Amino acid sequence: METALENTLPTAKPKWLKVKLPIGKKYTELRGLVDKYSLNTICASGSCPNMGECWGEGTATFMILGNTCTRSCGFCGVKTGRPETVDWDEPEKVARSIKIMNIKHAVITSVDRDDLKDGGSIIWIETVKAIRRMNPTTTLETLIPDFQDIKRNIDRIIEANPEVVSHNVETVRRLTREVRIQAKYDRSLEVLRYLKEKGINRTKSGIMLGLGEQEEEVFQTMRDLRAVNVDIVTIGQYLQPSKKHLPVKEFITPDQFAIYEKFGLELGFRHVESGPLVRSSYKAQKHIL
Repeated sequence: METALENTLPTAKPKWLKVKLPIGKKYTELRGLVDKYSLNTICASGSCPNMGECWGEGTATFMILGNTCTRSCGFCGVKTGRPETVDWDEPEKVARSIKIMNIKHAVITSVDRDDLKDGGSIIWIETVKAIRRMNPTTTLETLIPDFQDIKRNIDRIIEANPEVVSHNVETVRRLTREVRIQAKYDRSLEVLRYLKEKGINRTKSGIMLGLGEQEEEVFQTMRDLRAVNVDIVTIGQYLQPSKKHLPVKEFITPDQFAIYEKFGLELGFRHVESGPLVRSSYKAQKHIL
């Protein structure tokens, strides 16, 4: 029997969320390399709708530190549980993948590893070093966890000095406890503040919409990000990974995304990517400019 809540939830994706299958010579070439060498990109494993566009521009996203997260966020499709032991060869594997694919701009992200004393930060810095050594012309964005705001772990990322350091607040303050169960809104803001204070050139954060937030709450989240001098913000539509995850409460229209983009630019963000299909690494290669 349907509940009152289920009757209020959207049932079908609107036309603006439908995407064409990726095509193009560059995409086909990279797809072949990924399959041939069993390369691990979150673009492919996460079925990102922008994969063809990003790959065509020489950008790809890689996830390190395994595929099991120690946190259980209500929005995320990555499995939760006890992670495997750290693969100390992973930095070289990622660097080699970037070389094989001839990636111009790489985005590196990871699961949360709260089980590790260093939060995984040592593998992070070794990965950046390996990429720099093997791919000296490739630019980098690191999309990092909050490392529980342990400064010595964040300092390793700062020492590596990628062109962009990103950490997502994911949602508005009111919904954080429900959406990011083991995370804290203010802790994320503190991580972003600290990164900028310690000299990171470009900081970045992302928000998902459609989880029940109000327009003014989105505006306030953007104000909060600018207050800690975040340079770049991405705003996209949340899509439910499975029936076990939080439901989509609303499909945000392209016109509303345009309102958020205008507001963000007026606030002073250097770049605002706002649209239904926008994801954290969308147009990432532009964000170093």
